[in-house]
Amino acid sequence: MKPSEEKRLVEACLLAGKILMQCGAETYRVEDTMMRMAAACGFYESQSYVTPTGIIFSLEDSDSSQFVRISQRGTDLEKIARVNHISRKMAEGELGYREAFQSLKKLERENLSFPIWVQILAATISTGSFLIMFKGVWSDYVPAMLIGGAGFSALLIIHNQTKVKFFAEFMAAFVVALLSLIFIRTGLGKQLDVIIIASVMPLVPGLLITNAIRDLMAGHFVSGLSKGAEAFLTAFAIGAGVAVVLTLWL
Repeated sequence: MKPSEEKRLVEACLLAGKILMQCGAETYRVEDTMMRMAAACGFYESQSYVTPTGIIFSLEDSDSSQFVRISQRGTDLEKIARVNHISRKMAEGELGYREAFQSLKKLERENLSFPIWVQILAATISTGSFLIMFKGVWSDYVPAMLIGGAGFSALLIIHNQTKVKFFAEFMAAFVVALLSLIFIRTGLGKQLDVIIIASVMPLVPGLLITNAIRDLMAGHFVSGLSKGAEAFLTAFAIGAGVAVVLTLWL
């Protein structure tokens, strides 16, 4: 390959890794995808170093490495599946690195997330389901749904305004606990603890905790510990938001 072609291949591999990491993929999946894409073009001993905040990648026998910064992280399993599909087609020889790069660029620009109203509706319905799972009473089903939907809406609105994830989670938990107390005091709810627990479940970073454990088990200790720390801070923000309300009003 010419140097310009090698550069474009590296850019394609880094773009695939960037999309995967931004969408909540495991570290070993990101590294494996980039390595397979490079191997499809004849570079079988490429090197990569992946963390939640950045990716370093270089081809076999290359004197230079390229770095990409990961500034935003979320959850988008649809994009992960599409990147995997592109990498598989490239590994099978059905897609060249130029075509793969263009497909990845197009995928990066697309917004495949569910509409906001669908996310809020899903959070609302899941809150009621969690209430029943935690052995709550059926009379608290509708109040819990309303509180869970309001808390998740607060999370989306505050995060969109402040861009500070932990503050948004703190305020969302604050809203959940405050509304739960109001429902209990007005007689519209019965079990305060179960309502609060069920309503904060949509805020819990379940995927992040799972990926942290999987990365640790796969030997990616830096990524595993950093994701675990992020999950801990999220849990702390949720707990602190609830604790502030309970401390002030109980």
